Amino acid sequence: MKKFLLSKLSMCRIYQVQEQKLLFLTLVPPSKKIASLLFAAMYLSISLQAQTPSDALMMNSKQICFLLDYNYSSFDNYWEGELKRENQTIAMVKRNSILSMVAVGILDNLNFYAGVPYIKTESTHPNGGKFAGASGFQDLTVALKYRWLNKQLGNGRLAGLATIGFSIPVSQYLPDYMPYSIGLGTPELSYRAILECRHNSDWYLRGAGTYLWRGYAKAEREYYYNNGSYYTPWMDVPSAITAEAVIGKWLFSDALQIELSYLGSRSLSGDDIRPYNPPQPTNKVHMDRVGVFAHYFFPKLKGLGFLAYHNRIVAGRNVPEMNTTGFGATYFFNYRK
Repeated sequence: MKKFLLSKLSMCRIYQVQEQKLLFLTLVPPSKKIASLLFAAMYLSISLQAQTPSDALMMNSKQICFLLDYNYSSFDNYWEGELKRENQTIAMVKRNSILSMVAVGILDNLNFYAGVPYIKTESTHPNGGKFAGASGFQDLTVALKYRWLNKQLGNGRLAGLATIGFSIPVSQYLPDYMPYSIGLGTPELSYRAILECRHNSDWYLRGAGTYLWRGYAKAEREYYYNNGSYYTPWMDVPSAITAEAVIGKWLFSDALQIELSYLGSRSLSGDDIRPYNPPQPTNKVHMDRVGVFAHYFFPKLKGLGFLAYHNRIVAGRNVPEMNTTGFGATYFFNYRK
C-alpha cells in the first residue's frame, strides 16, 4: 500500500522544500571572549540552511558554547530546471526547524562542533489531506575547524582556516518524499577553506569555498529515472561546490556583529525535474542566495548572545524561491580553568 501511495504522489507536481543542504553551523567567541555564531547555507542542506562554518573567529581553549536556533522557511514558487513555476497543487510550503548545537575549544586553533536539527514540514492547502507533512530529527553533523594562519598585515589582520565535517541521518525519514522530506537521506563529507581580512576599523571581508561529497539515498521504490532508467532504490545524490562572500562589521566594542552575505551553490552532476513529476534527490541543484545577519552580546551578561537573520534564494535551478527567517540564543563559558 505504501509503494502504491508513493506512485500516486509522483503524478503530482510538487517541489523540494529544502535548500541545497549546507552542512553545519558553528559557534565561536572572539578574542575578547564573546561568543559568536558562524552563519552562512546551502540545505546547505540545507541546510540548517543552511547554515555553514565560515567565520574566521575561533573559540579559545577550554571554552564551550551552546546554541538553540529556530528558523521558518516558506515558498510558493520554484524553478523546474530553469523554468520558474508556481505551487498550484500544494500552495505555500512551510518548514520549521529547531537546531541544538555544541561547540568546544580543544585548542586555541582547533575547535570541535556537533549538532542535530529537528524539522517539521507542511503546506497551507495539503490537497484535502492527501499530502501530509513530515517531521523528525534530520542529520547529525560533527566538524573540526583549524586555524592555520593568523597574521597582522599593515592596518588589518589576515586569517586562514580549514574545516572538515561529516553528517549522517539519525532517523529513518524518507528522502524521496519531496517537498515534504526533511533531508536528503545521504552521508555527506565537507571540505572548506576560509580567508578573512579584518581592518582595524572593525570592517571585515570573508570568502569561503566548500566541496560537498554526497553518497547514496535509499528511496521506497525499485525504479527511478536520472537521464536513464535505474532499477534500484539507491539514488546517487550529486556532490556540490559552494562559494561564499561576506562583508561585515563589529560595533559597540564588539557587542554587535552585522553581516551581508552571498552564497552560491552548484551541483556537479544530476538531472532536472521532469514535467509533471516531483523532484528527487538526484536533481541538479544550482542556487544563489543573499542574506543579512546580526548577533548581539549583552555586555553585562557574560557569555549570553541573541541572533537574528534572513535569507532569500534569488535565482537557481531545481530549487524553491525560498525565504528563511530565524533567531536564536548562544551561551558560552569556560568548562575548565
